[in-house]
Amino acid sequence: MVIADPDASESYDVIVLGAGAGGMAAAVVAANEGLKTLVIEKTDYVGGTTALSGGMVWVPNNTKMAASGLADTAEDAQTYLDATAGQGGNSGDCAALRRTFLAEASGAIDYLDRNSHVHLVPLAFYPDYYPDKPGATLGGRVMEPMALDARELGEAFKLLRPPLPEFTLFGGMMVARPDIVHFRGIFRSPASALKVARLVLSYVIDRTKFHRGANLVLGNALAGRLLKSLLTLNVPIRRNTVTNHLVKEGDRIVGVEIATPSGPLVIKARRGVVLAAGGFSHDPDLRARYLPGEAGMHSAAAVGNSGDGVKLAMAAGGSVPEDNASNAFWAPVSRFTRADGSAGVYPHTVTDRGKPGMLAVNHDGRRFTNESNSYHEFVLAMFRSHNSSPTIPSHLLCDQQSLWQYGLGAVKPMALRLAPYLRSGYLIKASSLAELAQKIGVDPGHLAETVATYNADALRGEDTAFGRGSNAYHKYVGDPANQPNPCMRPVARPPFYAVTLYPGDLGTAAGARTGPNGEVLSQDGTAIPGLYACGNDMNSVMAGNYPGPGITLGPALVFGYLAAMHLVRQQQ
Repeated sequence: MVIADPDASESYDVIVLGAGAGGMAAAVVAANEGLKTLVIEKTDYVGGTTALSGGMVWVPNNTKMAASGLADTAEDAQTYLDATAGQGGNSGDCAALRRTFLAEASGAIDYLDRNSHVHLVPLAFYPDYYPDKPGATLGGRVMEPMALDARELGEAFKLLRPPLPEFTLFGGMMVARPDIVHFRGIFRSPASALKVARLVLSYVIDRTKFHRGANLVLGNALAGRLLKSLLTLNVPIRRNTVTNHLVKEGDRIVGVEIATPSGPLVIKARRGVVLAAGGFSHDPDLRARYLPGEAGMHSAAAVGNSGDGVKLAMAAGGSVPEDNASNAFWAPVSRFTRADGSAGVYPHTVTDRGKPGMLAVNHDGRRFTNESNSYHEFVLAMFRSHNSSPTIPSHLLCDQQSLWQYGLGAVKPMALRLAPYLRSGYLIKASSLAELAQKIGVDPGHLAETVATYNADALRGEDTAFGRGSNAYHKYVGDPANQPNPCMRPVARPPFYAVTLYPGDLGTAAGARTGPNGEVLSQDGTAIPGLYACGNDMNSVMAGNYPGPGITLGPALVFGYLAAMHLVRQQQ
């Protein structure tokens, strides 16, 4: 399979700006419904932040969930969102958009399942992030993409954005979520050892033919499946192309002007343009306008997400709501330099913070939050704590046992070579807690007291400070083999280690205000004809709240679908 070569001299029915989940979904649906569609991607790769992500898609009350015997109702999902996503976003009428999402999500996913290569399966146990809130579920709402053999992409495999190197093994081997337990149990279970051996052998064979492993999982599988769908439909993708501005006739958007080596070029879109360029994570001006100053420029989003779509929407008369609960989807990150000299940002989502023997401290050497809470909640706690005590940056620390078993940030579990991380200063090592306190610049007395209290709580199995391990989500991100609390174990075996944490984002939540079909709305609330937005170019339907895994990709797919279907219904 080869991506169709776009003919810039032609006009199209639909032009989609951005090749992440939302943009590719919109293009797949539009093309499948018979519309001549072009995708324009700013970067060299297809996949956007989706390809870097865990690939989880939040779809309440989906039909596959019911078929698997997992209970959910639209009413329960609405109750849960009212309890967890009801703050902020009134000017964008986020509540109405959430109702649209709940009404249309299952049908949109079923459409993709029937008409594309995008196949998702529900996870039986993956709790919502606030499992004690009314309407929450412990599994089924979260769907993940089926693995994809990259051979199915043909030559286009090299165009798919690779995952973060820190989330692969041996320089390019992706590991599926269920296989992580086998890697951790390689020395304890013959069955796990055999499973790992088979996976590694398959990877070795792949590397004789490909630039990385061909078993695509997580977000890479979702992006790969969307890409395969575009290939099947012969949808052209123009990469390495910057869109200068939207073309307008009267009050209607009728195309785009792009930059080419020979000068600006206008490409017409008979029915409309869909903005899906990934938000503004890497744009300094928009970050300064919409994000807290303490957030800095730390982002784990794809490098091309620099506000192009949001700026185009605003230039066309669109608006960005000012009352979101948060304007980014937060995750604590650590910073480092890779061996090739490139800057690395590691998002501490679920691999380390919530595991036994890990705790986070601020400049005073004290814990400031529950380390097992969601990554979004963790950063919100950093911001709150920083108002009264220096917490940005903070430190995540552990002992030798937890480092070996779970890894720490970019340092993988069972790492045999720590020297590169120690030399660069990314990983901080000390023979005692007092020495560690000195090296990370925190009060040694407070740190000793903090660890002593944590250790005593860990032995009892009860976190008296923050209730760590007290709900189903905490237990999910912990280690069920560790008892009495799957999230806590004494920090006691020297040497001790730490990495420095900063507020970072996985993507931005502030975006163009839209209607129920993704139509970009003008300042007065009327739709701008011919202009749509989805993904992170669309203001978050959750208003910047983060109720569960996949609440960015779920709406991205659904509103990409809705925008395309609305374009199908438009008169030429």
